Parts: sequence; structure tokens; C-alpha cells
Amino acid sequence: MFRLFAGLLALALPVCVSLPASAQEKVLRAVMHADVRVIDPIWTTQTIANIHGALIYDTLFGNDADQKPQPQMVGKYDISPDRMVYTFTLRDGLKFHDGSPVTTKDVIASLKRWGAKDGVGQRLMGYVTSMTPADDRTFTMVLREPYGMVLESLGKSGSSIAAIMREKDALTDPQQQVKESVGSGPFTFAKDLWVPGSKAVYLKNKDYVPRTEAPSSFAGGKIPGVDRIELVWISDPQTAMSALINGEIDFYEAPNNDFLPLLEKARGVKLLKTGKIDSTQGMIRLNHLHPPFDNPKARQAMYYLINQEDYLRAIVGDPKYYKVCPALLTCGGPYENDGGSQWMKEYNPKKALQLMKEAGYKGEPITVLTATDHNTITPATQVLIQAMREAGLNVDAQAMDWGSVVSRRAKKEPPAQGGWNIFVTTSGGVGSANPVLHTWIGASCEKGLFGWPCDPKIEELRNAFGMASNETDRKRIAKELQTLAMEDVVFLPFGQWDTPLAYRADKIDGIVPNTGLAVLWGITKK
Repeated sequence: MFRLFAGLLALALPVCVSLPASAQEKVLRAVMHADVRVIDPIWTTQTIANIHGALIYDTLFGNDADQKPQPQMVGKYDISPDRMVYTFTLRDGLKFHDGSPVTTKDVIASLKRWGAKDGVGQRLMGYVTSMTPADDRTFTMVLREPYGMVLESLGKSGSSIAAIMREKDALTDPQQQVKESVGSGPFTFAKDLWVPGSKAVYLKNKDYVPRTEAPSSFAGGKIPGVDRIELVWISDPQTAMSALINGEIDFYEAPNNDFLPLLEKARGVKLLKTGKIDSTQGMIRLNHLHPPFDNPKARQAMYYLINQEDYLRAIVGDPKYYKVCPALLTCGGPYENDGGSQWMKEYNPKKALQLMKEAGYKGEPITVLTATDHNTITPATQVLIQAMREAGLNVDAQAMDWGSVVSRRAKKEPPAQGGWNIFVTTSGGVGSANPVLHTWIGASCEKGLFGWPCDPKIEELRNAFGMASNETDRKRIAKELQTLAMEDVVFLPFGQWDTPLAYRADKIDGIVPNTGLAVLWGITKK
């Protein structure tokens, strides 16, 4: 109640969110869930970096609202009868922001970089024996066996997208960030106007040729409907809400759920659901490389510190927007199952401490990366820390902004040398519904995502899912996979929720709903 009252008071306060643009320009001003600090969508799984990437870069395919892959940069393609050879031809009119044409050399180099870093890409490239250009516009991808998720992988709308870069950028070591952000997508990045901690600016790519199909999620025409997009960083959700109500911004990606009743009543403001299933899954990631969580018993002990209702009430508040889901695959998705759910039936701090001690824990500090400026991860981390302290664990809470969490979680050094034991994050509900696209469920050891779970059997099951020829087999494999992944504790789920985006319906139109990454093409100013 206090937060809502404070938000009402904030409505009277003027908010300076951006420098004025040219009077002739149509400018979309948006507040996203995080600040743009990284411009390489391949180097990181950070959602905001991939929202940035989706504006700049294009992809060969795009998954539509039904998660079916549709051609995007590809004009035509052919799949051999044995499903071992894919031939792709780029569509007309593709060129990078520097004016150079997009060629198959750029595409192949980009797919190799993506495939070396991204979990879905790594899996796909594990089946690829060669990618060979026939000419500047056509290339072949040859598989060692028929893998059923090729196009879905190329078109995925969650982090990290299969962004097509210039060859010279794509040859950058995937463990290093690219220094430039030059793509062939609907907007160009105005790097000289980028002020981390303040705003990122994108300009309409006047040379971009959209597809003619109607936009649908990540597929169809990506129409740059405004001259300029400004992603304005406002860390305080009350201030951001006030800016929207006062008309100082046009689009608010992730409003605090406490403010939704007020936004519903605000003149000119509308709320929009982003897709058919919940947009976000909450995850606690443990570092499998270092004590205490290199011991599976210590990882399993953490289940007894998870009461999902505590997290969801802190993050969302209103039960109509959240769902308790003791699973790793999205509840409400096509592969929802109860495999491994027995781990999450009891909240018991005393038992958690007992199991930690049995695993060899002797009170050593446990380093938790604590984001201070994220509207969902920040409160979720505080709930976790409180539960750990209630259990008697020695918590070393390292407070930092979300951008710093993203940088530090990539370090494999022990916590005492700048590493970590725990961080909290989220994943898109759409990607989390599919065992292959859900990269956080993977366990590919040091090649995998931060935390580096290592279990060959989990990877075998993900491969089997991708090779399955019917839904019955896929559902059976999904349950077996989730059971094993929960036993190994690839991550601890704390529920899922849906945060509708908010926008000025009297100022903008044409929003393309997309669960996973908010897309800003298609939007026009009235």
C-alpha cells in the first residue's frame, strides 16, 4: 500500500528522461527492464543485450507466435529427403548498415560464432558437419544425422538469437565482445549517442527491406515504424510509471506489478499480454565448479529453502499474474510434466542446513551476487538471502548493479578470487517450454552457461528430444530429462509470472507481442 501511495505522489513530479530530438523525427521513447550495457548479443545471454541485438541484427529464420519457424533473411530453402542437407538462399535486398551486401561468408561466420557460444547453437552445430557457400547468396548445411530442430534453433526468439553479423565481426572470439554493432536489421545503433546508465539510441535503417508477411512474434515483416528509438534507463519503477502516465515515455516493457491497477485506470495507457504462456520463469543458479555446490547433496539442500509463493509475492504480488510451478519446463507449455517435482514439496531451513553439513559445509561464506537495480531479480535475491540466513548459512552478499552481475557471473575463478556461488536470473517462458531451446536446462560442463552443470546423460536426452519423430516420444523424453535435471539441480525454479507491457495507446500503435524478447519494430507514432 505504501508503494502504491508513493507512486501516486510521484505522478506530480516532472521526469526528464531524454534530450529532445528533431521536431520532424518520430521518436519512440521506451523504458526496458534493464540498461543497455553490452552490445554483443552472442557474448551474453542478457535479455536486454538481445533486445538490442534484435533491433540491429537480423536472423535467417524467425519463430512466429505459434513457435513455428518462418523464413526471415532466407528467401527460399530446401531440405533433402533424408533431412541431412539444408540449402538456404538469402532473399534480395540484404545489406549491412555500412552499405556492404550480406553474403554467405557473413552468415556462415556468424552461425559458427553463435554455435560456439549459445547452448542451442552448440547443440545444432554438434550435428553440422559442414557449411559451404555455393555463391554469395546460397549455402548448404550438412548434418551427420537428421536433427529435428534446425529451423526452430535458427529462429529462436530468446537469448541468444542467431544474429547475422559482418564476417569481420563474426570472426571475433566468442569469448570476447565485438566492438561494433553493425547489422542488417531494421535499426542502426547510434553508438556515439550511447550513454550507459542513461540511454541507448537507435535510428531507422532507411535501406531495410522488410518481408511482406504480417508480423507475428519474431517472424514476418520487421517494419521500422519510427525514425528514432530511445531506450531510456529509469531504474526506479515508480519514476518510470510516472513518466508513462505523464506521457514522457511511450512504452514501458516491465512495469512493477504493484502498479498495474493504477496503469489500468490511467488515461491513455493500455496493458498488453506478450504471448500465450507466461512470459518469465524465475531461476536460482548455483556454481557447480566450486564448494559447496560442487557437491550434489549441497545443491539438493537448497530445494528446502524455496517456497515459491514467497518469491512470487515479493516480485508480483497479485496471484492473477503468477503461477507456482515446481518444474524446469514451463507450466502451461506443451511439455509440462511433474518429473522431479518431489524435490520442491517442503520448505525446511533446518533440513537444508543438515544436508549442507552432511555435504561437508562448515560455515564457509557463500557468495551471492546481489543485483540492486532489477525489478524482479533484486527482490527475488533478497528473499533467497533471507531464507539462507534463516537456515544458518553464512551469506556473503555482493551488492552490484545488474550489468556487473552479468559480467561477474562469467568468471570461473573461486569466489574468493572474484568468482561466485549463486546468482538469480530469469528466462523467457517460451524458450523454457522446449528442452532444446531452454539453454539453462543444459548440462554441457564448461562449455555451458554460467554455473556449468555437467551431466552427459542430460545432454543425451536433449539430443534425443531433438531427434524424436513424434510428440509422444518428445513428452516421454521431456519428463525423463526434467527428472534427471532436477536431481542434478541445474537450477532452482521459483515460479513463473506474466508481466504485461504498458504503453501510451494515444501515442503509439502496432506493437508486435513477443514472449521472450520485447520487439520494437512495427511500432508507429500517431
